[in-house]
Amino acid sequence: MLVDLLLTLLVLLILVSWAFWILTILLAYMFLDRQTDPQPGFMPPAAILIPIKGLDAGLYHNLASFCSQDYPDYEVLIGVEDRRDACLSIVHQVRREFTTCRMKVCIAQPRGANRKAAMLHYLAGQTSQAILVAVDSDMRATPDYLSRVVSPLAEPRIGMVTCLYQGIEPLNLTARLEALHMSASFLPLVLVARQFLRMRFALGATLVLRRADLERLGGFAAVSAYLADDYQLGKRISSLGLRVHLSHYIIAASLGSPSIRVYWERQVRLARTNRVCRPVEYPFQLIYFSLVLSIILVFASRFSRPALLLLFASLLLRWSVAWAISTWTDNHALRRWMILLPVQDLLSALVWALGLAGSQVVWRGERYQILEDGRLAPEEAPATHSLGTGS
Repeated sequence: MLVDLLLTLLVLLILVSWAFWILTILLAYMFLDRQTDPQPGFMPPAAILIPIKGLDAGLYHNLASFCSQDYPDYEVLIGVEDRRDACLSIVHQVRREFTTCRMKVCIAQPRGANRKAAMLHYLAGQTSQAILVAVDSDMRATPDYLSRVVSPLAEPRIGMVTCLYQGIEPLNLTARLEALHMSASFLPLVLVARQFLRMRFALGATLVLRRADLERLGGFAAVSAYLADDYQLGKRISSLGLRVHLSHYIIAASLGSPSIRVYWERQVRLARTNRVCRPVEYPFQLIYFSLVLSIILVFASRFSRPALLLLFASLLLRWSVAWAISTWTDNHALRRWMILLPVQDLLSALVWALGLAGSQVVWRGERYQILEDGRLAPEEAPATHSLGTGS
């Protein structure tokens, strides 16, 4: 009797998960296939702020893309903590080659457990531009990026602009798994959250704010003690009565060839960050894993034919989501790795389970404890393995 009840529960969860993924396809179609960003025309002076630590994959091309913007008045500020950082050779190469771009290189060690947010606060103090655009160093943009992400701020009720991202140039298996996760899982989930959580959050790949609004919040320093600085900024901008706008521009994340360890630690960090930011919703993310639930059902039912049919349908649905997203984002390279989607979903389910508990994360090679309110507490001994890529 108990076994029958558990099998019935699994079937119900799978059906709910199917409904969820069908919803993501509808929302993705509405958002991605019908782009409605304001036409570029609002182009006030802007500053692009880029904290860097270590050698990200494709760093030269990433930085070069931000120095090649079709925008009338902007500057690029690079923040590095250590004069011995290997990234500086590439930074200076870009500076020499893109002489028409105003670039400032700042070497400083700002205070704050979240070193990225602390560096952003320092960089914001080194420019007088009214619009601040914070981007991760592993991101790469097209020449119209700045005009597209700044233009929504022409609407006074919009207080922040953020954008989705998708992986490019995955050079090994872990990078391809991450590219699949970004496009086939994370991207559609953001669109669901945008629809039902009123977009009271932001994505760290791009944060665009007016200096005046940021100063009302206390600057980037106000979130430099938190793990999820992007979430905190989106939440606080919303508290001012302003909206967070999700741009239709999708920026590229240069993936390279991260090690399995770096990949795993980054996924666990993101999961635990998600749990800390949304502790009530996090357990219900179980419905994301229709494939995993179907596999469990197959084993629990001893490979019954109905269970196998449900597994096939779950697999077909997940592939359909990935195929649709690759079409609407013009990311056709993603299709070459879709055979790996079941593996990615299994890993994501395991990461989600690990995210339910635990407070330790590794970020850029350093270990931290996450406190209950989402603040970071650095541990004394940093990790010694390769930093890899990512932010």
